[in-house]
Amino acid sequence: MNFKTMESSVVDAAIALIWSEAALLDAKKYDQWLDLWTDKGLYIVPTDPEGDNFESRLNYVFDDGAMRRKRAQRMTGGYSVSAVDSATTVRTVSRFLTTSQNSTVVEISSAQILIAHKRKTDLIFAANLEHRIVFDDGGPRIDRKVVRLINGKEPINAIGFLL
Repeated sequence: MNFKTMESSVVDAAIALIWSEAALLDAKKYDQWLDLWTDKGLYIVPTDPEGDNFESRLNYVFDDGAMRRKRAQRMTGGYSVSAVDSATTVRTVSRFLTTSQNSTVVEISSAQILIAHKRKTDLIFAANLEHRIVFDDGGPRIDRKVVRLINGKEPINAIGFLL
């Protein structure tokens, strides 16, 4: 991988957006989380942490804007088990590396540790993240997020929260 150094305020703004996303997800503020995205942005959680051809492979999640909105509605609507008894989460995102950058797009890889607590049980999810952040007149927006769970090839119990 060809990593760039992080020296620009654009990269700083992208990292701040990623941290804001983590805080909104932990607070279950899904409507505000949806506002962080471009209309065509993709949220992807592949089953294979190595693969890149997401369109033709099995994924835990492959959401465009409409699917993200539906997922958020299920999480808050009270009609799904995940909404009624959702886990409490806390996540840490760190190890930011800029993998690509120009004046309007920054791609950043990072590491995420997420701890979920539900029914007296704690679960740990570790993942490598890839964010593509697009800058326009409205400010920075997430255009793509890939969550590569380190144990993605193994069976994962139903997850009642967003990674």
